[in-house]
Amino acid sequence: MSFPLLTAVAVLPALGAIATAAVPAARRTAAKWLALAVSLATLVLAAVVAFRFDPGGDRYQLTESYSWIADFGVRYELGVDGIAVALIALTALLVPFVILAGWHDADSLEGEEGPNRRWRPTQGFFALILAVEAMVIISFEATDVFLFYIFFEAMLIPMYFLIGGFGDRAGPHGEEETAKQRSYAAVKFLLYNLAGGLIMLAAVIGLYAVTADQLGEGTFSLQAIVEARQAGELTMGENTERLLFLGFFFAFAVKAPLWPLHTWLPNAMGESTAPVAVLITAVVDKVGTFAMLRFCLGLFPGASEWATPVIVVLALVSIIYGALLAIGQRDIKRLVAYASISHFGFIVLGIFAMTSQGQGGATLYMVNHGISTAVLMLIVGFLISRRGSRLIADYGGVQKVAPVLAGTFLVGGLATLSLPGLAPFVSEFLVLVGTFTRYPAAGVVATLGIVLAALYVLVLYQRTMTGPVRPEVERMPDLRKRELLVVAPLIALLIFLGVFPKPLTDIVNPAVEHTLSDVRMTDPKPEVEAAK
Repeated sequence: MSFPLLTAVAVLPALGAIATAAVPAARRTAAKWLALAVSLATLVLAAVVAFRFDPGGDRYQLTESYSWIADFGVRYELGVDGIAVALIALTALLVPFVILAGWHDADSLEGEEGPNRRWRPTQGFFALILAVEAMVIISFEATDVFLFYIFFEAMLIPMYFLIGGFGDRAGPHGEEETAKQRSYAAVKFLLYNLAGGLIMLAAVIGLYAVTADQLGEGTFSLQAIVEARQAGELTMGENTERLLFLGFFFAFAVKAPLWPLHTWLPNAMGESTAPVAVLITAVVDKVGTFAMLRFCLGLFPGASEWATPVIVVLALVSIIYGALLAIGQRDIKRLVAYASISHFGFIVLGIFAMTSQGQGGATLYMVNHGISTAVLMLIVGFLISRRGSRLIADYGGVQKVAPVLAGTFLVGGLATLSLPGLAPFVSEFLVLVGTFTRYPAAGVVATLGIVLAALYVLVLYQRTMTGPVRPEVERMPDLRKRELLVVAPLIALLIFLGVFPKPLTDIVNPAVEHTLSDVRMTDPKPEVEAAK
């Protein structure tokens, strides 16, 4: 029996979460180091998964399959394709930086010193981060629909406590009002995503009923259902398939988030600490767009094609709407949140362009957006921790007193607007090319998002980093060693993948070809005839 590598990658952070939570209350620093060590060990295992994955091999590799709830056809079934490998690597890469960046986020409550100083539960903070990592990773690995659903929903619980219990202390209001805003953001996050999950649960049950009726035995196995559909052994009525598709897609669109189901994200990111905000948008939200590729297109190809025109419109609205609202923000973190909504619009547009360039670009966008947003948001967090304010108007002239902080902030911003030479440019370019070939008008509209991104990023930099030095930032320290250790490797990775994306495209492209074959789509042929 081969070593269950995929199980190990997910179980290690789960066990680490339990161990971290069990560290005695007086040994808070030990809990931090334990969480960091577990996250680094998880990164090593994720690297082993990537090394052992053969892009030219079977679609799903390193598979594990065991009977779990036999009476209901539920199996513990894992497997990874190139898309899952890339996103597992992204998750395992970002969590150590999230832990390092949040090293002091669960320390003593601000303004309390001396023997009566109260502490946040440090062990709980880092244990929750590891728990989220475990659930996200197994969501990327699950090829049993019911198994995926369990962890798709379970990850909401630790995220709820991270948002509500360890929120940002630099809110624009008083301590009491800030606490209310944190609570509101956490509840809104939970309710939106639970509503999506409940609708998906109805669709999951409906899918089981269809397989039980036509195959004689109900199953939740993604591979078994796809193979049965391709062999003609399992057929769905047109209306049935569309309803089931909508049930799945609604849940994934909430998680992504896609307009108009996006409104929880600015609240959640605005009231979270910067590391938790990175965990939300760079890690957890990727489960939604990943699931669109794996489950919506794989299980319901006909309904996916039917819904594509509407979804393309929603994606375009997300791109433009998110960018416009980012331009008008006064809160730095909410600006990054609305920018992420715009970027997720590009990802969804690439997925439903139904071209190899579009879906390949969308997958690269998931990875590159995760890295670029992590850089920008973590530096924003370092900036806010120094000034104690999230308002753009409270800054000015930072580059004169903290040039390294300003420089890294600029690189993160330029990556966000997809500057050529940085990783997001490649993915955004592929999404636009893939969209143009099938939906030229949509490609033209989406291009406007690039112009708007340049506007909100450069205006943000101008207002915070340039101009006269405000009195409140005159003594602002530059990035410290720990903070440089957080952002420098991520910036280096942005540059590397910007000039040499081949290692990532080699893994992703074969999986994209399989996804297109599920929906029986091929790239459009050029309409312009070659000159004779």
